[in-house]
Amino acid sequence: MMRALYALLLSLAFCLPHTAHPQVQGDISPPEFRDSFEEARFRALTHELRCVMCQNQSLADSNAEIARDLRNEVLVLLRQGKTDAEIRDFMVARYGEFVLYKPRLQAHTALLWFGPLLLVMVGALAVFFLIRRQAHKTREIPIDEQQEW
Repeated sequence: MMRALYALLLSLAFCLPHTAHPQVQGDISPPEFRDSFEEARFRALTHELRCVMCQNQSLADSNAEIARDLRNEVLVLLRQGKTDAEIRDFMVARYGEFVLYKPRLQAHTALLWFGPLLLVMVGALAVFFLIRRQAHKTREIPIDEQQEW
């Protein structure tokens, strides 16, 4: 019995992770900019682009390794003379419309833009018809059946 328990504990020990492996850290030093204009463009773009891993953080705010790579990619594209629109287009072509915090108004993003308004309107219509039906029911009750409090 004791041997079976010992063998079970030993096999469980081999199943558990022995050490935690941290995420591989690349170059975590902040980028060096040529001038303040380049830095301002870089900061504006990285705040407009979403981290594809974190999903609720901008590239500027994310500490994920992919966000660091994308920030470096943005800087490389800036230094190649690309415009902000070209950089956004490059990121959208590579990662999809999701990478933008403000998706463009297109046919396939119309529901994203107008969906909340549509839901509010449907809810308002439902409330309107429920109140109207309830008011109509109370009008139909004969006076002699109504109770006075």
